[in-house]
Amino acid sequence: MRQPRQLLIKKPVQQELKQRTGLEKTLTAFSLTTMGIGAIVGSGIFITPGLIAANYTGPGVMLSYLLAVVVCAMAALCYSEFSSTIPLAGSAYTYVYAIFGELIAWLLGWALISEYLFAVSSVAVSWSSYFQNLLQGFGIKLPAFLSAAAGTAGVKGGGVDIVALVVTMLVAWLLSKGIRESARINNIMVIVKILVILLFIGIAIFYVKPANYKPFLPFGAKGIVKGAAVAFYAYIGFDAVSTASEEVKNPKRNMPIGIISSLLVAAVLYVSLSAVLVGIVHYSKLNVADPVALALSLIHQNWAAGVISLGAIVGMTTVLIVMSYGGTRLLFAISRDGLLPAPLKKLNPKTKVPVINTWIFGIVASAFAAFIPIDKIAELVNIGTLSAFAMVSLGIVFLRHDERFRGLDTAFKVPGYPYLPIISFLACVYLMSQLQAFTWEAFGIWVVIGLIVYATYGYRHSRVRNAAVIDDSEPS
Repeated sequence: MRQPRQLLIKKPVQQELKQRTGLEKTLTAFSLTTMGIGAIVGSGIFITPGLIAANYTGPGVMLSYLLAVVVCAMAALCYSEFSSTIPLAGSAYTYVYAIFGELIAWLLGWALISEYLFAVSSVAVSWSSYFQNLLQGFGIKLPAFLSAAAGTAGVKGGGVDIVALVVTMLVAWLLSKGIRESARINNIMVIVKILVILLFIGIAIFYVKPANYKPFLPFGAKGIVKGAAVAFYAYIGFDAVSTASEEVKNPKRNMPIGIISSLLVAAVLYVSLSAVLVGIVHYSKLNVADPVALALSLIHQNWAAGVISLGAIVGMTTVLIVMSYGGTRLLFAISRDGLLPAPLKKLNPKTKVPVINTWIFGIVASAFAAFIPIDKIAELVNIGTLSAFAMVSLGIVFLRHDERFRGLDTAFKVPGYPYLPIISFLACVYLMSQLQAFTWEAFGIWVVIGLIVYATYGYRHSRVRNAAVIDDSEPS
């Protein structure tokens, strides 16, 4: 079968690296780091440490976060090598397109679209919950029909989560104004979020009781591994940084710095907060939705609880911004390759932003957030992320052996090659195997829909395939 007819035709990224894409290069290493922290450190830092300690690890919860960050770090190193070698928009989708071919890239890109959509939707619902609790503190309560989606646990008469809908559309509006403005606001919010976390640690550390650390591992070593499987999902989001490659100044240097430094900062924050939390409250009492607020009440620092709630809202806002940004740039990359309709790649002449796809992404995500209960969409984020981590990790092995990339300037290389990428791949596959059957069923349906879209549109409109057909038809 001739190359243009193959489903696994590979993207000639060397040509695109020499072309101007139209996206504005404004992001620095600092901007990328704050984007990564903004995506990783959300409301989960105020919730998951208590749940993991109570159910899996006991006071040794920080070990689960350390183990999880090791797995994430391996994937992050692989992303760093790819992003410095192939600094193009699209992240894992683009890397896989260049290494494994079009069909696999499409399936991965389609899975990542679901990751970003569901991530934004689930975070928007959490944002709504925190915001409504804040409003109730001022005596303002929304009607039940407007407070949550129909079928939401614990809410009778729910119909539409109007707050989640509005905040998602506001983020789409912000992103439509330009990446420079969005990055500036994200930077400010990330700094505020870090200060709030440091405030809690600074207050609480003086109330730590050493007796609360005994026994350190009441559930044994297996509890650390189980806890790490939960903690792992607290770190996902750094991959959204790699979607910004074409809007970064000196991407070969700044992309690895942004990806790795954001993960390290997030790890320090998670481990530090967890260590202090279990030192204040006995782990058996932390199986609550607001363990940080509980800790503050026990040490009679209730004044800080409101600040923490505000910090959680700010934290979730940065997640919404970065994950929405990642989703829009993924749509841009896929449509530029012809696998999705051309209007999705159209840039605003003034802001250099794909405005049409930004609004479409915002509308779909807001609809999910407004009408689907959070327990139905939360875990669907994980499978798309893990599949991307696995393919990027495995892709490093093929990247190093591919003659087409020998001449490219690679500013960063994964240490411990080939063992580290292979271990990263196996770790991600193992975590995927731990997901619920419902998640796999829903993912299977999403993949089938993706195959239908590719068969009816993407295959015929593929820019890479059509260019190869022209080249193949020309006389040699």
